[in-house]
Amino acid sequence: MLAQEAVNSGDTAWVLVCTGLVLFMTPGLAVFYGGMVRTRNVLAMLQQNMIALGVVSLTWVLVGYTIAFGDDAGSGLLGNFELFGLTDLRVPPAPHLHVVAGQVTIPTLAFVAYQMMFAVITPALVTGATAGRLKFLGWVVFIAIWSIVVYAPIAHWLWHPDGWLARFGTQDWAGGMVVHASAGAAVLATLLVVGRRRGWPHTAAPPNSIPLTILGAGILWFGWFGFNGGDGLQANGVAAQAVINTHLAAAAGMLVWLVAERAKDGHSTVVGGVSGAVAGLATITPAAGYVNTLSAIAIGAIAGIVCHTALRLKYLLRLDDALDVLAVHFVGGMLGSLLVGFFGNSGTNPLGKDGIFFGGGGSLLWHQFAGVVCVVIFSFVLSWLIAAGVQSVIGLRAPADTQDNLDHAQQGTEAYHLGGVAGLNGTGAPERRRERHDRPTAPPARPTRPGQTPQQVRLVTATVDPARLPTTRELREALLGAGATSIVVSDATVSTAHPAARALPRGYWLDQDLLDRARVEILVERDAVPAVLDVLGQYGADRSDSFVQDVQPATDVR
Repeated sequence: MLAQEAVNSGDTAWVLVCTGLVLFMTPGLAVFYGGMVRTRNVLAMLQQNMIALGVVSLTWVLVGYTIAFGDDAGSGLLGNFELFGLTDLRVPPAPHLHVVAGQVTIPTLAFVAYQMMFAVITPALVTGATAGRLKFLGWVVFIAIWSIVVYAPIAHWLWHPDGWLARFGTQDWAGGMVVHASAGAAVLATLLVVGRRRGWPHTAAPPNSIPLTILGAGILWFGWFGFNGGDGLQANGVAAQAVINTHLAAAAGMLVWLVAERAKDGHSTVVGGVSGAVAGLATITPAAGYVNTLSAIAIGAIAGIVCHTALRLKYLLRLDDALDVLAVHFVGGMLGSLLVGFFGNSGTNPLGKDGIFFGGGGSLLWHQFAGVVCVVIFSFVLSWLIAAGVQSVIGLRAPADTQDNLDHAQQGTEAYHLGGVAGLNGTGAPERRRERHDRPTAPPARPTRPGQTPQQVRLVTATVDPARLPTTRELREALLGAGATSIVVSDATVSTAHPAARALPRGYWLDQDLLDRARVEILVERDAVPAVLDVLGQYGADRSDSFVQDVQPATDVR
C-alpha cells in the first residue's frame, strides 16, 4: 500500500457521519421488520437484528476486515491476514481503494468503521425472510460464520482494487451485489434449511404495528444517504450525486409501486408505498455513484414495477419468505447491478464506465451479469452449507411449538402489555422466587356495598360492530335513556357464517372467520329490556344473537 496524502478533515467528517447513518439503519431495519411480524414474535425479531451489531462488529475487526481489504493474497479471492485484529495499521487504505479518485484522505480507522456497518446490516436482512422460525443461538453462530466466510470474500472481490471481479471490470457502488444479492442468495439457502411456517401459505400473519414499520422505513431511507453517499469516501460532487440519486430512486419506486398496487389489489397502501421506496433504494445502491439524475429516476421506477411483480416469486418457488426479502432486496440488488450496464455514465463519475444507453456497448453489462451470477452462486452454496451445519449441530430452526410465541420461549416476556389485567401492578422482588410456596396470602378484600340495585333486573348481552359505535358518551346516554342501570363494554371475537375478506400488506388476502366485535353487557329493569335492545340494534346488534337473562343482585344473596 502507498502512503496517503494529508488527512482531509472534510472527507473524514463526511465518512464518519455516514458511518453513523449506516449504523442507524440496523435498528431501523429491526423496527421495519418488527412491525410486520406477529405480536408474540416482535422481541425475537428485534433481537435477531440488533445482535448483528455485537457479533459482526467483532468478527469484522478480528478477521473480516483483513480478508476484505488486506493486501490481496495473490488470487484476487481474499486478502491476507496481516491485519488480523487490526494489530498493524501502519499504512492507510491504498489510493484508488474502492471508488476513490486520487489519494485517499481519511484515516484508516474511519474506513474500517464505515465498512464495518455494511458488514453488520447485510446478514440482518435475512431475518425478514425467516421471521418466526429462528433459534437465537443458531442464528448467532450462523451470522458469525457467514460474515467471515461469505461476506468478507465477496467484499474483497468487488471493493478491493485487486479483487478478481474488480479487475474483471464489474462495478458495485454501494452493495447491490456485496450486500443485497449476497444476502438474497443467503435467504434462498436458509429458507431451504428452516422450512416454512405452520400452515403457510394458507395462514396469514397480520402485522402487529404498521406505524412501527413506517417508522423503520423512514429510518432506513434516512440512513441510506450514508449508505450510498459515503462510498466515494470524499465529500464532493460524486457524493452529492449519489445522495440525490438515492432519494429520487426511492421516490420513483414508491409512486410506481403504489400505482401497481392500486391496479392489482384496488388499494394504494402505506406499507406498499414504503415497500416501493425500499425497493428503489436497494436497486439504486449499486448504481448511485455511476449514473445521472434522470437515470436514477428511471432505475427507481423500474424497481417499483419489477419488485412488485416479484412478490409472486415466493409462491412460485414455494419458499416461505415472510416479509418479501427476495422480492425487494434480492431482486432489487440484482436488477440494479444489471441496470448499471445500461445507465452507467462516465460523465457522472470518471471512475465509472459507459453503459449501453451512453454509447459504451455491451461489455459493462456482461461484466455486471457475470458478477451477479458468481456472487449469487457463491453465497447460495456456502450459506446452505453453513445453515445446514448449524442446524445439524445446535439447531437453526426454532421448535414448532414455540414459533407462534418466540418472545415468551426465548425471552420470557412479551413486547406489549396493553390489556387491563396485564397492565396492573403486581408484587415483585429483585430476583424471582421459584420455590417459596408457603408464603401466606392475604384474604381477598371485601367489595364495597353498591348502591341500591333495582329489583327484577335483567342482564342483556349483545355484540356490536365497533365501527358503528358512537362516542362513549353517546352510547352511554342512549342506553341510560332506555333504562340501563349498569353498562360494561369489552372486546370480543365472534364466529361468523360469512367470512370477511381482509387485505394484508403486499397483496395478501385473508378470509377472516373470527371478527372483532364489542361485547356489551347491560343491567336493566325488566320493563325496559325492549328499549335497550332497540338501542343496541342501531349499532348492529342482531336480536337473534343477543341474550336476556334473569339475574339476582349480590345484595339479595344471604
